[in-house]
Amino acid sequence: MKLASILAAAAWPVVALIVVVGLTAPVAPEALAQSGTFFNQRDNTYPLLGLKRAKEAYETARTDYERQKALFDKQLISRQELDRVFRNYSDAEVNYQQSLLAVLFEQQYVIISRAVKYQSRGSRKRVRLTLENSTGGTAEFQKLIGIEDELFRSLQPDVVNNIYVSLVNDDNAIISEPYEQKVEKLLTGQPVTLDFGLLQDLDAVTVSVLYGDGSQQSRKIFLQKDASVNIAAIEAEQFSQEVELGGSTDYSMTLELFSGVSNTFKLDVVGLPSEINRYFLDPSTSNRLSQFQFTEGVNTRQAALRVFLPERPTAEVGIDEGMAFYAVAIPRERIEEIGDLRDRAMTLSEIEALNIGYVRLELVPRGIGEILVRAPQLFHTIKPDETVEVNVEVVNEGTRRLDNVRIEADLPLNWTDTIDPAVIEKLDINEEQRVGLGFTPPEDISPGRYEIRIRTTSLSDDQPIEGEDKTVTIQVEQEANIFGTFLLILVIVGLVVGIVIFGIRLSRR
Repeated sequence: MKLASILAAAAWPVVALIVVVGLTAPVAPEALAQSGTFFNQRDNTYPLLGLKRAKEAYETARTDYERQKALFDKQLISRQELDRVFRNYSDAEVNYQQSLLAVLFEQQYVIISRAVKYQSRGSRKRVRLTLENSTGGTAEFQKLIGIEDELFRSLQPDVVNNIYVSLVNDDNAIISEPYEQKVEKLLTGQPVTLDFGLLQDLDAVTVSVLYGDGSQQSRKIFLQKDASVNIAAIEAEQFSQEVELGGSTDYSMTLELFSGVSNTFKLDVVGLPSEINRYFLDPSTSNRLSQFQFTEGVNTRQAALRVFLPERPTAEVGIDEGMAFYAVAIPRERIEEIGDLRDRAMTLSEIEALNIGYVRLELVPRGIGEILVRAPQLFHTIKPDETVEVNVEVVNEGTRRLDNVRIEADLPLNWTDTIDPAVIEKLDINEEQRVGLGFTPPEDISPGRYEIRIRTTSLSDDQPIEGEDKTVTIQVEQEANIFGTFLLILVIVGLVVGIVIFGIRLSRR
C-alpha cells in the first residue's frame, strides 16, 4: 500500500472516517516489536512527534528494503531473508501512514487571541476580535514530512472554512452589530480581526464560534480595554433634560477608563452659560468632585453633574431654548496643555481634536406661570339692601406667561355677583391686573355672617394652573325699626318718671 493511495482514499468523507478510526487505533507494542519497528507509547499523546518518529522509521525501513532487494537480485541473499525485510518495511509504512492521518485529521480549533473594547466617535462602544487557527497539519507539519502532493494540498488540513462569529450576553441574546460575521477561510499563521459594535455595554461577553461543519465553540471572555487612546470615556444615562427655572437637576454619568498612561482625570464643563451654576459629585457619597482617580483593577466609575438654573430668564438662558454643552474628562498630565475650558465656546470638532473623553448634553429651561391674588380687604359689613364691592389684583409671579386667567366666585344661596373682567386673556411675567367684584345678597336675607370663596385658574404652556383661593367674609346687619325704637324710648322714659314720682311721694310720708 502506497501513501498516495491512502491520501486518495481520504478524499472521500466516509472512507476517510473509516481510515482515521481504523488507522488511529493503538497498535500493540508486541506487534511492532515483532516487526522490528520502534514504538513509543507517547506517540498517541503527541501525534506530531509520533509522525516524525514514524517517518524516520519508514525511511530507514525503505532504505534497508531497497538495499536487501539489490542483494537479492544478485542472488546474495535468500527469498526468506528478503520477505522478512519486506514485512518490516510494510509495517513501518503502515505506521507512518497511520501517524500521518492522525495529524492530518486532527480536530479543528479556533482560538481567540485578543478581544479589545474601545470607544468610537459618538461614544459608541465597539470590540475588535482577533481569531487564530491552531489546527494541526500546519506549515511545520508540511516542512517535517516534505509533502507537496496536490491531493494533500486539496485537503487543506491547515484551513478552517466558513466560520460564523457573534457576541452574546448571559441571557444568550446576541448583542453584536452586525449580529454575525462570516470568515470564509482562516489559515494557520494568518490571524483575522473582526470589528463589532456593542448593542449592550458589557465588560464580559460570550464569543460564539460556529464552523461550517456544524461544530460550535462558546467561550466567555473579559474584554480588554484599548489602552492606547489615553481617555476616560463618558456616557450619560439621560443626555437631555428639561428643568424649571429656579430648579436643579443631575446628569448621571458612567466613566470608563481606556488608558495605560493615566488613571487620574479632571472633570470640566464646556459651553454652559455662566448664569447656570454647576459642579460634579460622587453619587454614592454626594461629595463634590473636581478630579477623580481609577483605583487598581477598577475601570468604571460613576459621577453626576448637578446644574442650577436662575430664577428668571436671562439673555443667555431663555425659556424653551435648548442649550447644548459638553462634560469632559482631561488626563492629569494634559491639564496645563489644554487649559481652562469653563468659559470657552467650543464646537464638537474642536473638542474631538483634543482627543479627550467627552459626552454631549442638552438642557432645556422651562418656565411655569404662578398666580398671586392680592386683596386689600376681605371683611365687609353691610345692610341687607347693600352690595359689597371688592377689588383684587391678579399677578403673574411665575416664569412663563399665563393665558386665559379666569376668576370665579362660590356664592351662598341666591346671592348674585359681577366680575369685571371675568377672564384675562394673558398675563406676562410680573404683570398684574385689577379685577372688580360685586356681591349682592337676596332681598329676604337673614342677618348673619356669610363667606364667599374666590378661585383663579389659568393655563401656562397648556398646563392647568390654580391660584391660592381667597375668602371674603360679609357681615349682614339687621335693619333698624324707628317706630319700635321710639316706643321703647317712651316706655323707658315713662318708667323712669313713674319711679321718681313714686319716690317723692314716699319720702313726704
